[in-house]
Amino acid sequence: MSNWTRRALLGSLSGAAAAMSLAAQQASERRRSGGKIKITDLRCAIIGRNPVVRIVTDQGISGYGQAESTKPYLKPMVLFYKNYILDEDPTDVERVMLKIRRLGASKPWGSAVSAIEIALWDIAGQAAGVPVYKLMGGKIRDRVRVYNGAIRFPMTGHMPSDYAENMAKMKEAKEGFTLIKQAVGFHNPRMMRAIPDAWYDEPRSGAPHADRGFMTERGLKHVIACVEAMKKVLGDEVGLALDAGPGWMLKDAIKFARALEPLNIAWIEDALTGDYTPYPNADLYRDLTVSTSVPIHTGEQIYLRQNFKDLIQKQAIDVVGPDPEDVGGIAELKWIAEYADLHGISMAPHGIFDGLIGLAAHVQVAAAMPQNYIAFEYPLGQPDWWYQIVDGLPDPIVKQGFIDVWDKPGLGVTFNVQAAKARLSEEDRNFFD
Repeated sequence: MSNWTRRALLGSLSGAAAAMSLAAQQASERRRSGGKIKITDLRCAIIGRNPVVRIVTDQGISGYGQAESTKPYLKPMVLFYKNYILDEDPTDVERVMLKIRRLGASKPWGSAVSAIEIALWDIAGQAAGVPVYKLMGGKIRDRVRVYNGAIRFPMTGHMPSDYAENMAKMKEAKEGFTLIKQAVGFHNPRMMRAIPDAWYDEPRSGAPHADRGFMTERGLKHVIACVEAMKKVLGDEVGLALDAGPGWMLKDAIKFARALEPLNIAWIEDALTGDYTPYPNADLYRDLTVSTSVPIHTGEQIYLRQNFKDLIQKQAIDVVGPDPEDVGGIAELKWIAEYADLHGISMAPHGIFDGLIGLAAHVQVAAAMPQNYIAFEYPLGQPDWWYQIVDGLPDPIVKQGFIDVWDKPGLGVTFNVQAAKARLSEEDRNFFD
């Protein structure tokens, strides 16, 4: 590249974006001439509530990944992998992942590996000067559908009329969602506790979604009535998906699904096992799936393609929903989507707590997923100041239920380093240095 071209490039960009673009161009030139990029450091900072991974290289490019905001305790687990990946070429993503992938585990422990994988792809895209989706086979869609995920409105009660009112607000949300998911049943303790004796066990506390048991007639009728009230508001203009568990007994789940068949529900998620359940129980899901025409969905807690094998090969579900920040990263998600497609199973990834870097990763992989893709769960930057420390996202992000796929190198988002430094704790003060 001539000096004149370098000056023109810098003149067309500004600040951190210019430096990042120039570094990517220089790295790309060095690679074409036989140079090798090398990982020199792995760092992790808790920014807000999200563990954020930074992989540093010897050629001025850094890649970023992010774990869910519910997992600030993951920092030591991320740093555990540092000595495994130092001096490796981060653009050889699979070679690096072979060293660490087997050392993860199902939710929450797969998150550390997943965040590192996403950061590797960020570097690979920058080094090649292309968006990550180009490295995953190229995009087959220019915009990707999302559903509400982290967009929720407060509720004052948990009777059918309250859910109808809430859906009216969701339907009018500025994002224009064409698909909305709501927590019901055991995934929604307030719904289950809004009436007495909804199931044959006492309420549990502690771990997330700890309730489980056989429903009483009044409990089952209450959940069905709440769903009917929501669907009446949404009509056929907006799809309704249900995050239902885990915690249902198989026979209750079958009765529930059959009762909803006239409503054309998009899916029932995690009814039997799910969030933080370290096994998928494919045989029970198969029994549920073949008993109803309502699509059955699970997968957010599962780590690695191998642990989806029974669910997919047995066609135990209709919709699979891995989280890229739990499953092992975005290439792992893409592999599962392709394999599911071979078996007639749709893909709707989880992602409610994945943050803004996670959002960028979702967009890149969703652009390249096969035609079994439905939508991914839309995450927010939390706290709100995340939107002041990340550059590169469209404004507005969501338009009429879709996000336009951007074409900047890597994940296509960067930190406003000065603004982000102000949000670091004293312990993490050197994260961007």
